[in-house]
Formats: sequence, C-alpha cells, structure tokens
Amino acid sequence: MAVVVAVLLAPLAVGAAAYLAFGGDKGSTATPAPPLAAGEAPAQPPFPRPPEPVPAAGTRPIPDVPLAGVDAFHVELRRPPRAALVFDVRTGEVLWRRRPLKRVPIASLTKIMTALLVVEHTRPNEPVRITRAALRYSGSGIGMLRRGKRVRLETLLNGLLIVSGNDAAIALAVHVAGSERRFVRQMNRRARAWGLDCTYFVSSHGFEDGNRSCARDLAVMTRLAMGKARIRRIARRRQVAFRFPVKGGRLYLTGHNPLQRIRYPGAIGLKTGYTSAAGRCFVGVVRRRGRTLGVVLLNSRDPSRQAPRLLDEAFRVRG
Repeated sequence: MAVVVAVLLAPLAVGAAAYLAFGGDKGSTATPAPPLAAGEAPAQPPFPRPPEPVPAAGTRPIPDVPLAGVDAFHVELRRPPRAALVFDVRTGEVLWRRRPLKRVPIASLTKIMTALLVVEHTRPNEPVRITRAALRYSGSGIGMLRRGKRVRLETLLNGLLIVSGNDAAIALAVHVAGSERRFVRQMNRRARAWGLDCTYFVSSHGFEDGNRSCARDLAVMTRLAMGKARIRRIARRRQVAFRFPVKGGRLYLTGHNPLQRIRYPGAIGLKTGYTSAAGRCFVGVVRRRGRTLGVVLLNSRDPSRQAPRLLDEAFRVRG
C-alpha cells in the first residue's frame, strides 16, 4: 500500500462506575455532579466552514502504520483480545501486534472518525441546533439535549468523546452534512481516501454492528486524531463542566478511559467502546518521557488490565 508518511505534532500534555463495566456505550447518560472544571465562553456567531480537503491524486495524506518487521517485545495475555496493536504515535512504528488486519465491529471507536471530520469542518463556537434526529438515539448519550435548543459545538464534541454520546454524534453529523446519512457517506469516502481498507461505517456513533475496522486502521485514525489540538484537549480530560441550556445551567461530564480511571502515568486519550457484538474496545494514548505510545484493543476481556500491561512492556523497550 503506497502511503505518504506525514509528521504528526506531538500531543499535548457521565459515566457510571467503571463505565458500567465498560458497557456504557449501550446506555449511559450524563448526570449532574459537583463542579469539576472551568466552563466555556458563551457561544459566538458561527464561522464560515472551510471546504472539505481533497486528497491529491495518487496520494493518501495520512501518517502510515506499517506492519512490516517484528514485535519489539513478547507478552502472554490470559484471554487475549480478538485483535490488538501497540504503536508509536509519532513515528507509526508498530511495537506489538495481534491480528492487526482482522476486521471486526468497533462500537464507539467509530467516534474517532466522527471527531476528525467534525473538527475539519467546524469551529468551536458554532451553535448546533438540536433536531429530532439527535433525540432518536439508542445506547449512551448526553441525555439532556432538547429539541430546538442551540448548543455550543465544542460542548457536543466533549460529549461525543468523553461520555460517548450517541445523541451528540447525530447532532454533530446533521450539523456538518445536513443529515447523518450524508455524514456517513463522507466518513466512508474519507476512509477510502486515507487507505483504511478494513474500515466501513453505517452510522456516526457505532451502536450498530455494521461499523467495522481493524487495529491497524484505528492506529492510523489515532495518529490523525492526536494531531488535532481540539481532540487532544478533550481526550486528556477525565472530568469537565460546561454551561448548558438545562435547569441549573451546567452540564457535568465524567470520562470512561480506563487508563485515566486508574491514573496510569501519562494517559492522555483516547476512546472506549462497547456493544455485545464488539465486546470491550479501547484506544489508549500515553505520553511519557518524551515518547507517545498508543494501544488498540478490540474485543478485550479486560482493557483496564491488558492496556497497562502492554504499555508497560512497550515503554520498557522504548523508554
């Protein structure tokens, strides 16, 4: 696969307990809590949207994650994930792999691609009108959206990535493309343009089992996502509070990232996912001693144990 290697910027440094045992994507919602972090400025008038970038002919403007070579370390995992990858986020070097091209359901890891397209097409202060489509969601959600209300876009982007809000995903998709169906077509066109050959989407959120990818493609999307300052800022948050058009005027979000929950040193991202078909899925990013490593786990019995073990070994050989 011919790929143009791009240099990424180095990343900057309301769920139930244990993310409902990592099952939060099926039904968690944001809930009020004591103030946790500073809010955001009031919404400003929307900015004009930039045109969608068009890849140059014959090129794929993405950072590569080449699978040639051998693993940098060996580790035995009890009940290993169905597929997995450990990689250097800056260089794309693969340090450890298990079935990296195995195509499987990815649940809410879908939202990494959703976030990538949203930050390309929008500015943080754009007001997003909540439509009927955003309220017809299943599974996890912010849960406090009201039809006809306008919500600052960056608040919804936080809800997308921190509490895996399916309602936020639909609202953002409609805002960007006019309908979720058109947004999903953009997602698939972008996957093809980027050479993500394992990847196919049927929704902006991943609740359906038709959203599929592989560990290698998710590593590419992770490198792209961590190159976006807006995504980096959100992904490293464990808790945050926003002004919001609800009683009390505040929305409080608490994240699901198992590395952040156990306070794993240097954890700065990125996304969890769960459905019965996909199992527990996780993309974790850790920055330590000047090196940024990522781990992809697909259908893992216990990401909170497997991710730290793999990352410990990776930092040991590349620390």
